[in-house]
Amino acid sequence: MFAAVFEDNYRTKGLRRNLVKTIESKGIKDINVLNAINKIPRHYFFDQALLEHAYQDKAFPIGEGQTISQPYTVAFQSELLEVEPGQKILEIGTGSGYQACVLLELGAKVITIEYQKKLYDQTRKVLPKMGYNATFLYGDGSQGVPRHAPFDRIIVTAGAPIIPKPLVEQLNIGGILVIPVGDDKKQKMVKIKKIDTNKIAKKEYDLFSFVPLKGKHGWGN
Repeated sequence: MFAAVFEDNYRTKGLRRNLVKTIESKGIKDINVLNAINKIPRHYFFDQALLEHAYQDKAFPIGEGQTISQPYTVAFQSELLEVEPGQKILEIGTGSGYQACVLLELGAKVITIEYQKKLYDQTRKVLPKMGYNATFLYGDGSQGVPRHAPFDRIIVTAGAPIIPKPLVEQLNIGGILVIPVGDDKKQKMVKIKKIDTNKIAKKEYDLFSFVPLKGKHGWGN
C-alpha cells in the first residue's frame, strides 16, 4: 500500500494545501492540527498509481479489512484530543500510521498498538523511514497497554460497542479519551475527560463510520 519511492514535490504540496482548506471549511479550527495535516505527505501511504486519491477527503482501503481514515475524521479526533507537546498518547488501531504521524507532528510521545499483524509489521518499518518514530506494539488494544500506563491521552481509531473500562482506568487524572462508540456500521464520537479516579465527564459528537474495534472489549476476533 505504501509508495515505493518517497518524493514530495510542488504538486503534492499544493494538493495538500487544498486538502487543508477542505477540512478547515468543514469546521476544523485548531491551527496546530491543520499545520500537522499540511506537513504529512499522505501520498506516501498510497501506491503511486493512486496518487489522485491521496489528497481527497475520503477513507481508502489499505488491506486486511482496514482503511486509511478520512483526513477530516483524523483532524476531528485530533482536535478533540487537545494535544499538548510532550504528552504521552496511546493510539489504539495503528492502521496505516497516518493518525500516529499527526500526533507526532503535534509533539506527542506516541505509543500505538495494532491488532492486525500484517499492518503492524508494515507500519513499524515504514514510518521511521518517513522520519516518524513511535513505539509500535502488536496486540489487543481494546484492553489498553497497562505496562505503559497511565496516559495523558488515548485515541481509538476503530468503532467500539462500548467504552472499554480499562482505557478509562489507564488515563491520567485530567486525561482525555476519544473513541467512536456504536454498532458495526455507525458510531457517535465520544470524548471522555477523567475528572477524578471515579469521575468522568462525557460529551458526544457527530456520527462517523469506522471499521470495527477488535479484541476483548471490541467486536471479538
